[in-house]
Amino acid sequence: MTHPYIPNAEPGVRAEMLAAIGVGDVGEFYADIPAHLRLDRALDLPEPLVAEHDLVRHMRSLLDRTVDTTRALSFLGHGCYPHHVPAVCDEVNGRSEFLTAYAGEPYEDHGRFQALFEYVSMMAELLEMDVVNVPTYDGYQAAGTALRMACRHTGRSKVLVSGAVADGKLSKLRDFLSPDIEIVLAPTTPGGEMGEVGLDGSYAAIYLETPNVYGVVETRGRELADLAHAHGALLVVGADPISLGVLAPPASYGADIACGDIQSLGMHQSHGGGQAGYIATHDDELVAQFPSRLFGIAPTAVPGEYGFGDVFYDRTSFALREEGKEWVGTAAALWGITAGVYLALMGPQGMRELGETILARTRYAMEALAAAGVRVLHRDAIHFREFAIEVDDSAALLAALREQAIYGGVPLDGRTVLVCVTERHSIADIDRLAAAVRQATATTTEGDPR
Repeated sequence: MTHPYIPNAEPGVRAEMLAAIGVGDVGEFYADIPAHLRLDRALDLPEPLVAEHDLVRHMRSLLDRTVDTTRALSFLGHGCYPHHVPAVCDEVNGRSEFLTAYAGEPYEDHGRFQALFEYVSMMAELLEMDVVNVPTYDGYQAAGTALRMACRHTGRSKVLVSGAVADGKLSKLRDFLSPDIEIVLAPTTPGGEMGEVGLDGSYAAIYLETPNVYGVVETRGRELADLAHAHGALLVVGADPISLGVLAPPASYGADIACGDIQSLGMHQSHGGGQAGYIATHDDELVAQFPSRLFGIAPTAVPGEYGFGDVFYDRTSFALREEGKEWVGTAAALWGITAGVYLALMGPQGMRELGETILARTRYAMEALAAAGVRVLHRDAIHFREFAIEVDDSAALLAALREQAIYGGVPLDGRTVLVCVTERHSIADIDRLAAAVRQATATTTEGDPR
């Protein structure tokens, strides 16, 4: 279809472009996308709207269909979490110095470089690492880039990945690392941790995640670090920074690269829009493998004055273009500034108190749901924020809970539900969930023809 405001929409121009590329149809570009992920129908769009107020009315009708997780009782997590967002986070990231139309990066610096320097400094302190990047799109990309960094550093093309990671993350890793890096999945123990693994000199890295997809805190970090290092490989650990007020940072047990998502540090759940990824290393040769921007501090020509800006810029694809180690474009710098505000507000003591609260309420919820009659998986393990329950029918349970305005969790499969508990959930909220689960499971049992 030709459109006056869409470049190259004219059929003749499109045909020339396809011929130059050597394909017969645009559909060939999407040949590797599985069929079940394709829409295969026209978009459900209204007739053209002729007035602005018609457009406003239409958009409001769409927005009214959204149920905010602050309006309903929600135990949804699985990568995007309902943590409290202090008002100051929204106040600062909405300021004109930071909030712009492109990547949180204005074309003049009104304190942005310093704000990002403060963010990476606080993250480095939390992680016990020296170097932290300007945020990537999300934690999934951060994990993929961290593993590519390990492969470039070791000159190897195979990685061992914990089986206790989200299906969505594993899909992203396969996509991001293909076709030149092989992923081997490690088994998961009945207790929910990464199982026994074998390694040889062909592996570039072990990827461990803690807390993992089941909310289980991994306890074999040092052992896995020693195993990786004995074979010339690296240990890459995915960790949510909000857990590090109470859990040991990856560097303390030998991790070479830490990575993860910072959505929990002051970002709202926002249809996936509040995600941003961090990567951290020690100040060693791995710094050269960072594809993303790094910010530092340096003295200026004025005695006693300091400036903030890019460090080692010539290693990035911005400087090297097609010769760069890995392409990096639009980042999520605004969320880095937001996370910096959150960390400054909380401080070490605040992060510790927050972590202790989440640990305690997670355990309380596990015991409450076990008493409600469902099976809590990996019950003897330490859990942070999430845990899995096993029921007869995940879909039926969650549907019954929704009838009571409760979003009870994320289904991992037909019988397993992942439940998320944060500092926002009161004891009364958890008790309400447990009572609703008890009622729903009792109703299901009574209606079972067996």
